[in-house]
Amino acid sequence: MVDGVVLATFREVAERRGLIEEDNTLDECLTEASMFQMPSSLRRLFATILVFCEPSDVFALWKKHLDALSQYYRQNSPSPDIATQMVLINIRNMLQTMGKDIKTFPLPKIDEMYDDANGIPREIFEEASVEVDIDDVSLVNSLNSEQRDAYEEIMATIDSDKCGLIFVDGPGGTGKTFLYKSLLVILRSQNKLAVATATSGVAASIMPGGRTAHSRFKIPLTIEDGSFCSFTKQSGTAKLLRQASLIIWDEASMTKRQAVEALDNSLRDIMDRPQLPFGGKTVVFGGDFRQVLPVVRRGSRAQIVDASLRRSYLWDCMRHLKLVRNMRAQSDPWFADYLLRTGGGTEEVNSDGEVKLPDEICVPYSGKASDIDTLINSIYPNLNENMLNKDYITSRAILSTRNDWVDKINMKMIGTFQGGEMEYHSFDAAVDDPCNYYPAEFLNTLTPNGLLPHVLKLKVGCPIILLRNIDPANGLCNGTRLVVRGF
Repeated sequence: MVDGVVLATFREVAERRGLIEEDNTLDECLTEASMFQMPSSLRRLFATILVFCEPSDVFALWKKHLDALSQYYRQNSPSPDIATQMVLINIRNMLQTMGKDIKTFPLPKIDEMYDDANGIPREIFEEASVEVDIDDVSLVNSLNSEQRDAYEEIMATIDSDKCGLIFVDGPGGTGKTFLYKSLLVILRSQNKLAVATATSGVAASIMPGGRTAHSRFKIPLTIEDGSFCSFTKQSGTAKLLRQASLIIWDEASMTKRQAVEALDNSLRDIMDRPQLPFGGKTVVFGGDFRQVLPVVRRGSRAQIVDASLRRSYLWDCMRHLKLVRNMRAQSDPWFADYLLRTGGGTEEVNSDGEVKLPDEICVPYSGKASDIDTLINSIYPNLNENMLNKDYITSRAILSTRNDWVDKINMKMIGTFQGGEMEYHSFDAAVDDPCNYYPAEFLNTLTPNGLLPHVLKLKVGCPIILLRNIDPANGLCNGTRLVVRGF
């Protein structure tokens, strides 16, 4: 009872007393979006709210916005019940791509008879539904000689149905992703299944139908030697991998060898071929060992090397089964050649073992406060004339090794954009702090890695970056760069 009124649930009591937040902001968000969003986008927003915003009364939100969510289906369905079922199935599929099950939310029950998959495992249905752009079929004709050698070797392995384990090694910009796209489009145009994954979400979003390796293979977050992936022999993931003609894992050099070995153990198990690496499947790994190696928290150099794929027995399997393909750049041969010389240790060094970078790729440093302005003008020349050009904005970035420098450069960059500035504030609060040891004012001064600052200043046209995997299947993953178009 609150203020003389008897309430039905403990949650309602907590909301009435202000102990937990109500769903007003989420309701307003959906109401505003329904005015200009298509129903499909509105359903994706609803699924995103379920996963990331933890609404207190899911069913109330569902009932209030069902008409907007089902608008398209109601126009093409003979009855409202069928339209509701179609909405539920669509939201369920979206939740599954985010790693969630619709059964964990208090929503109406789904009648499977309305599901287009018709008993086909969701994972296979999704892969078979990846659309092939007719223009991409001609990509294979644009391969250079080294790419074509790798392409023909991989396709020959697939066609012969023999065990194939190939690593495509090369610096960034050497055409590895172009090779993967060529393989994927040819196999999918032949109605074959091809699984495209990558260690990072951004790399996965570049490939058609790409997913992160952890989400596709159900790799445990805490992993040790001898581990297995967390899918069963009867699961949809296992059925997909059995039918797949090709498995691609990009940026494999960044992952720990235990993750790759877990996939190896699981494929040997589900394929019932324990004597063959990866159960005899054709697997293409790609990456660059000159770039970021696996992250070992507080690890020594020896521990980092031990966690690397190159120290694994799988690397020996690759060398024995197939040639490790090395690729050079086709777009910028001079720069890629310089990277190869530097990474290979053949570049000339001074007495301290340091390599002098060519003047062509350096911005002069004078030690003055204006050096940041020089850097910004070098990377973003004629900024305000090009601020509406998304290719101009998203093809440039300034990187820094320290968060405080990132904040300073960002604030300076925001000031150079034209137009009015919008300011957003976080409304986080300390949990279980009855003595107020951690006042909000103090917490708001902290900017730990992965969290945005308390005060977020933005302008129309400025680039932003996502810090969460909101919707990896549609490219909205941690590290995706976007451009602000409105508030």
